[in-house]
Amino acid sequence: MYYLRARLFPAILTSIPLLILVIKILLPIFSEELKGIYQILPIISSLGLSAAIIFLCVQINRLLAKEVFQKLYFKDEIKMPTTEHLLWTDQFFENTIKHKIRSKVNEKFGITLMSEVEEKENEMKSRKQIVSAVSQIRNSLRENKLLLQHNIEYGFFRNLVGGALLAFIVSVGILCFGYNQNSTNLLKTGMILSCLYLMPILLSKFFIKRFGNYYSRVLFEQFLTI
Repeated sequence: MYYLRARLFPAILTSIPLLILVIKILLPIFSEELKGIYQILPIISSLGLSAAIIFLCVQINRLLAKEVFQKLYFKDEIKMPTTEHLLWTDQFFENTIKHKIRSKVNEKFGITLMSEVEEKENEMKSRKQIVSAVSQIRNSLRENKLLLQHNIEYGFFRNLVGGALLAFIVSVGILCFGYNQNSTNLLKTGMILSCLYLMPILLSKFFIKRFGNYYSRVLFEQFLTI
């Protein structure tokens, strides 16, 4: 379910420019070299190529989402909402809730998170301890359906943003090719797609942080119920 909704669906939505680039621009250019393949297996070749492009997008989208946007906004897990929200200086949860979470972390996993005084002296060490604790919490909630739903929502928007970056770059390429070839259709297509995929990039911080906060709240709420 996670792969289908959080990885495949964003890949399908953001693969359109790449499909246009390959099928409408590159294949006609190299049509003579590839003619033999399409004469023998026209339907299978077309479907197989499209499926391969979408699968490639699944991998690239995830890579861009994690290596570009997630690192940009969260510095990997060091500044993820699930880490930030357990810091004493953060106001997302009340201190009484943080005490309950920290106490349960110690009880279930034997991890003693740093006190408020210790955290002030070495915040980075405190963050790393919290990252380790959150990893254990996630493992203990693998079968939680509510958490899975929020994880899917976060993964969908994160991968959509990653895919939008690739889609925007390819769309600009289509726009430039259409301009150079004086093709009105490709020019309009590139322009529309560029504007369309630029929007998720501009809103990426909002999407990733908003759904990251939702996931963090549900993670700790569900953890306190087990």
